[in-house]
Amino acid sequence: MAKKRKRTSDAPASACAAEKPDEFAPERPERTLFGFKDKPADEPEPEAASEGGEDAAVAPFRNKEKVLVTCSRRIIYRYRHLMLNVVSLLPHAKKDSKVESKQSKGNALNELLELRSCSSCLFFECRKQKDLYLWMVKSPGGPSVKFLVNAVHTMEELKLTGNHLKGSRPLLTFSTNFDEQPHWKLVKEMLTQIFATPKDHRKAKPFHDHVFVFSIVDDHVWFRNYQISVPHNEIDKVDKGGLDKMTLVEVGPRFCLNPIKIFGGTFGGPTLYENPYYVSPNQIRALEKRKKAGKYATKVKAKVRRKMHEMENTLEPDEFAELWKGED
Repeated sequence: MAKKRKRTSDAPASACAAEKPDEFAPERPERTLFGFKDKPADEPEPEAASEGGEDAAVAPFRNKEKVLVTCSRRIIYRYRHLMLNVVSLLPHAKKDSKVESKQSKGNALNELLELRSCSSCLFFECRKQKDLYLWMVKSPGGPSVKFLVNAVHTMEELKLTGNHLKGSRPLLTFSTNFDEQPHWKLVKEMLTQIFATPKDHRKAKPFHDHVFVFSIVDDHVWFRNYQISVPHNEIDKVDKGGLDKMTLVEVGPRFCLNPIKIFGGTFGGPTLYENPYYVSPNQIRALEKRKKAGKYATKVKAKVRRKMHEMENTLEPDEFAELWKGED
């Protein structure tokens, strides 16, 4: 096999490298949702930061809120469907496996929050396959709120006509009752941080087409989800002044939150607030059983009174009772 000849060149490689101009690629402009943003010509270049860091530019705030959504074991299908509906409404939510509902659930959930890098948690706890409790927690320092969930209606049950794009950012509206008492202000702030989708989240769409409504009625928080519907042609764009034509179409789900306690830590800690009007569902069922037992007791007492009345007021023998017996 023939050997390859060495390639000869008149000038050395170092000379070729010296001939090339020392050029660098221009700095890439900042990218936005509408394309690349060019720097204006009049804008001065940022000065270098000093050694002490006093003149360093402050980085803008970026919302990195992540919500862990999970449930307890032995949860029934209706409550599981409600949890899945909530997960579909929150693009910044992370779903995890079920957790055993014990006294040590707080430690397990705190570890999950740390492993999944989440700052909030929605834990659906089902007891006796009848009652649903919702833990709304901020990690790692708290606070946490425990609710009793009532009037549950999932999207599959309602079959409403409203529809909105999955992953779009919602508008949050609150009734004026949230600003009257301090514990409602705390609940409002937690609802805002958990249900508001971060602006630059990778799964979120950059527009608003639905509304989350939180209203307080009879010391309960009622949740509704509405689509923002604007009647217009497919070709024509919506006028900015046509906001009066907007209508709200309900999408679902629906549920009602009855606050029980507010704790200072995560899944426990010092009690900051306790609802004085809260009645446990176990007490309600016990009262219903007592009412049913009272009905049975009244029936037994009525029978005893009837027997005593018959014994006290005996009928006299009828003289014509055996008149026609001998003729047969």
